[in-house]
Amino acid sequence: MIGFVRGKVHAIGMDYVLLDCNGIGFRIAFNRPEYLHLGEEITIYTYQNVREDEISLFGFLSLEEYDLFIKLISVKGLGPKIASNMLAKESVGKIVTAIENNDVAFMKKMPGIGAKTASQIILDLKGKLVETGVEEKHDPKLDDVYDALKALGYKANEINPVMKKIKEENLSTDEYIKKALGLLLKQR
Repeated sequence: MIGFVRGKVHAIGMDYVLLDCNGIGFRIAFNRPEYLHLGEEITIYTYQNVREDEISLFGFLSLEEYDLFIKLISVKGLGPKIASNMLAKESVGKIVTAIENNDVAFMKKMPGIGAKTASQIILDLKGKLVETGVEEKHDPKLDDVYDALKALGYKANEINPVMKKIKEENLSTDEYIKKALGLLLKQR
């Protein structure tokens, strides 16, 4: 199994990235092209999906996304394409919070998820997601901070380490953003 691929972004499609890894091109299903730039060297955590007629790689910028993806595809009736689309639409924190709070309405808003699948996801995963690195008592302000940093052009692999550092503090959304920006500027 291929755990991750590190290389330069050779091409970006709507739902894939072509990564040049020492002269070998890996086509990886990837639903967040806005986080990538041509020629940029990145690491993408991958899940290798083997079917009778196809072998494909699904890629994620963080281990948190990858871990939640693995949990999601363990749910009966939920395949890798739908799980990947869920993670492209919402952050890990929002999905985990919805599952922990039995929020079927939120889950039904996800692409390809109906009422039956939404209920099955909650039934199978509630209480099992602490391992993904997201606390059960998730601060919704942190989701706003994450979204704000993404809107400013930062990538998930830059944001996630900063979010881990600031999440222990009890600040307002604006204070969280200022602190996160300070840490991000020190990293560059």
